[in-house]
Amino acid sequence: MLSLKIAARFLRRSPGQSALIVAGIAVGIATQVFVGSLITSLQADLLAAAVGSSPHITLEAPDGGGIPASFAADAAKSEPLISTAIPVRTLSAIYTSGAESVPLSVTGGDAADLDTIYKLGDKLSAGTYRLDFGEALIGVRFAERYGVHAGDRIELLLPNGRTVDYAVTGVFDLGQGTANERFAFVDAASADEALGFTENECSSVQLQLSDPFASSEIAPRLADALGVVTIDWQEENADLLSGLAAQSGSSVMIQVFVLVAVALGIASTLAISAVQKTRQVGILKALGMSDRAAGRIFLWQAALLGLAGTLAGIALGYALIWSFSFAPVPFSIRPEPTFIAVSAAVGISVALLSSVIPARSTSRLDPIEVIQNG
Repeated sequence: MLSLKIAARFLRRSPGQSALIVAGIAVGIATQVFVGSLITSLQADLLAAAVGSSPHITLEAPDGGGIPASFAADAAKSEPLISTAIPVRTLSAIYTSGAESVPLSVTGGDAADLDTIYKLGDKLSAGTYRLDFGEALIGVRFAERYGVHAGDRIELLLPNGRTVDYAVTGVFDLGQGTANERFAFVDAASADEALGFTENECSSVQLQLSDPFASSEIAPRLADALGVVTIDWQEENADLLSGLAAQSGSSVMIQVFVLVAVALGIASTLAISAVQKTRQVGILKALGMSDRAAGRIFLWQAALLGLAGTLAGIALGYALIWSFSFAPVPFSIRPEPTFIAVSAAVGISVALLSSVIPARSTSRLDPIEVIQNG
């Protein structure tokens, strides 16, 4: 461990220089941790807003008619990544307010089933989450625009010309303007009656996956196995996916440039240190230190600097994430332990790689020449 002891002594002899390089590494690692966590958290929030409360895959009949409600159980059994599978009945309706006619997309289903996908129970702004026969839930923008409240009754005109009266039990806020103004939910039995379906029929089966990005693989398999048409959320949200990919690309570019800056800083500092310590290293080699051991001095210097800088950078990164919680923004940054561990490993690796050139130049020193030249 002689090389380690000498490396530590060299660093202590130049405390200002050592502190600057540690600070440089710390800022680089902190930037990585903060920017990476920021992009990851932002993507998670965007993904949750887009598909967190909506189906990832929808199964429909090829002819646009009904399909067996049992397809929900069949799909869930065939694909382990399916976390939720529910049969729903969908229909269009018209709400009339004075001279204005408003189209509504009505989804019928069991209240407990609908809550597993749409999380309606947690998103009520008024009323109670209940869907018994002849009851409905409406969106907050619809309620505000047309003066409808929980406890009121609304009349909807169905495509077959019938008018159906529903009691409004609750008002939901899904966080999307169109959904809050144009969506409504009713019980399964009244939707079956409106569509002329039996209890074992449904308009579609809606699925959520434990991994939303697996939908592009699972949807074709379900289409072939069940003979249905599938609607994949990734196909419906191509613009969102492009935006997420662009964010990820920008995050990677920032981190690469940060790593390059850190590497150059460490390499230049160690190169200067190697020049400054030429005489000392020459004397050590004249006393019997091997070329390999002499080279390891600067490898140990890089390791110590990289470790100290990385630990300081992680602490600074957490401090930046914590301070961001006080910013007036509608989302928070969640540190990802795996990403932080990878950043730490990369930071130390870059520090070690930066020591290669000064270590090799030191190992080639001729001790006699160094001593003679002073």
